[in-house]
Amino acid sequence: MIEVRNLRKNYGKLEALKGISFSIDEGEFYGLLGPNGAGKTTTISIISSILVPDGGEVSINGKNIYTHSRESKQIIGVVPQEIALYSDFSAMENLIFWGGLYGVPDNELKRRAKELLQMVGLSDRANDKVSSYSGGMKRRINIAAALLHRPKVLFMDEPTVGIDPQSRNLIFEVLEKLHHNGMTIIYTTHYMEEAERFCDRIGIIDHGQIIAQGKLDELRNDNGAKDAIAITLNHADERQISALQTFWPDSKMADMNLYFYSQDVKTDLPLIIRKCSEAETDIRSIEIQKTNLETIFLNLTGRQLRD
Repeated sequence: MIEVRNLRKNYGKLEALKGISFSIDEGEFYGLLGPNGAGKTTTISIISSILVPDGGEVSINGKNIYTHSRESKQIIGVVPQEIALYSDFSAMENLIFWGGLYGVPDNELKRRAKELLQMVGLSDRANDKVSSYSGGMKRRINIAAALLHRPKVLFMDEPTVGIDPQSRNLIFEVLEKLHHNGMTIIYTTHYMEEAERFCDRIGIIDHGQIIAQGKLDELRNDNGAKDAIAITLNHADERQISALQTFWPDSKMADMNLYFYSQDVKTDLPLIIRKCSEAETDIRSIEIQKTNLETIFLNLTGRQLRD
């Protein structure tokens, strides 16, 4: 549904995007993951036709978004990182205003606004000025505004940054509903747990380049990332630790935790437990720690995902 080919964008001497390419299928929840400054917002701004690239092409449904700008804008919704609302307007007034710009018919607009206020949990605050809202409530109205014209594609740029837990949970409920109903969603974040929870596929962007892409399991396999069998000990002497690490070289000791790294936990776990028993270690607990996006990103770039 969306094809991005060789996108480039410079800000003076800074190369924000260095020729990135990827595709997104209809109904897919695609996560663009990376630290602040990696190029996520620039990418979203270009493929939602807000920003013009210095090179490359973007097409939606086979049509170039710049030569078919009007058609493209009619089927996309954008939730920007910055709040795009009028503080002196109420939530309902904001939605009526933005819906009018989208061309939603008057006889449908108010009903649609009420539906969306219900969806984002703000029906009881519909007539209150946005200036009285918390940051999380403003973000929820931001999302509602992007959905007024029933877009087929939704771009969401860091929609949960700096918000309260209640608003985050409500936004998660909206995301799950939209995805279930078949909407194509492009979601930028530097919160790895959100990408792991929602995304069908993930693109990891760093320094203006897509450095890895695929489903989470594919990213694990492609980058040689391993799960860890974490064994917490009540007590262990140097002889016991040495025996275990000789038996399993791909391991490390931290405080009273022994981490055994494994490509196949199901097969390796019984072997490791048996060896721990033979070494007469005093085990307090055993935990399987699955490889996550933080681990993968660290393996790829040598630095933390969040900066």
